[in-house]
Amino acid sequence: MRSEIGVSLGPLHVEQVYEQIARRITQDIRAGLLAPGQRLPSERELARQMGVGRSSVREAIGVLQVDGIVETRPGSGSFVAGDAPERLLAEPSSVLAAHDASPFALLEARESFEPAITRLAATRARRDAFAERLLADMERLSDPTNPDERAIWSEADRHFHRQIGAMTGNPVVVALYEQIAEIMDQPLWRRLRDDSLSEPGRMRVHIAEHRMIYEAVVEGDLEAAEMYARQHIRRVRRYMTLADQAQEP
Repeated sequence: MRSEIGVSLGPLHVEQVYEQIARRITQDIRAGLLAPGQRLPSERELARQMGVGRSSVREAIGVLQVDGIVETRPGSGSFVAGDAPERLLAEPSSVLAAHDASPFALLEARESFEPAITRLAATRARRDAFAERLLADMERLSDPTNPDERAIWSEADRHFHRQIGAMTGNPVVVALYEQIAEIMDQPLWRRLRDDSLSEPGRMRVHIAEHRMIYEAVVEGDLEAAEMYARQHIRRVRRYMTLADQAQEP
């Protein structure tokens, strides 16, 4: 009988849909089917051609932007970067190496449980100095085109949601929100979030929603806390889904 002692198998990575799409695009660039400077088909067309959802296409384009393979020009669309073939030749394994979590999968999951967790936080009905400081930081912001303000927003946003989880006083919830905060710090999430905030007024809407969530929690208004949390996540999903609608032909 053959011994299996000492056999070690590494973890199996199941490739996400956006990774498959991004890999297909990089393969076409390597094969010369997509040339430097060439405009990619619209998200709608790519989704139709590949039989996938537009949100997955947006994630694929986002991760290729992060890796410098694709560049997006406001109002014009996404293009193969001029040095994309050289990048792929020099670092063939770098693209998708980090395997960022799908932002849209995260938002789907958050919509399923975050309203209930916010409701739980409201049962404690207490103020939180750190959450108030984060709200104050966000309320000072006004220009989403400013990289420094976007960085402040990104940090305050993910820490605010983590703190709402902490306000439940439940250590399991706190551990869950630590993981969520880590995903919201990944390059792909930050890229798509930055794109979603490019439209005037969107940042101010999110700031107002954060304030409403917090006040409902500290006032112990369970119904309002749950409702505002659900509305906020749905709006984030909608904004991120429609981030580049103006660029579609």
